[in-house]
Amino acid sequence: MNPMLEIRVEKIVLNIGCGTTHKIEHAKIIVEKVSGSKSVITKTRKRSTFNVPKDKPIGCKVTIRKNTKELLKRLLEAKENKLTASNFDATGNVSFGIKEYIDVPGLEYDPQIAILGFDVSVALERPGYKVRRRKITSKLGKKHQITKEEAISFMKKEFNVIVD
Repeated sequence: MNPMLEIRVEKIVLNIGCGTTHKIEHAKIIVEKVSGSKSVITKTRKRSTFNVPKDKPIGCKVTIRKNTKELLKRLLEAKENKLTASNFDATGNVSFGIKEYIDVPGLEYDPQIAILGFDVSVALERPGYKVRRRKITSKLGKKHQITKEEAISFMKKEFNVIVD
């Protein structure tokens, strides 16, 4: 097989949207416990229809680019290695939610934090995909783009995921 067509995990983004300020510190602790990395507080960009002021903190997130396989295995265990076809998008990315952080292996319930869930987004790529991110508009070949079916077969093969 051509090594340039092998699929790999580019990054994993963990996100918790809180809405209120007092939950953000709890969300930050959870995301840092799960990922082992420092999290970033997300803020509103502009006034929306929900009347939220600009630059108000509404959640936190963390992006992981190294040791993604081990983390993804733990996160999929929380979902019992089951995903649906709707978790995959047309460009081969995977997104799913975890209802309670205590479902992730290795994490225990903390009474000060209570129960919070979070969203997981996994970006898949092939080697040489960075060409697409250049400022000069370049088109990526059709064979180099990841389809939904290829992403599903990759997740089944690499992580033993059951897709309904």
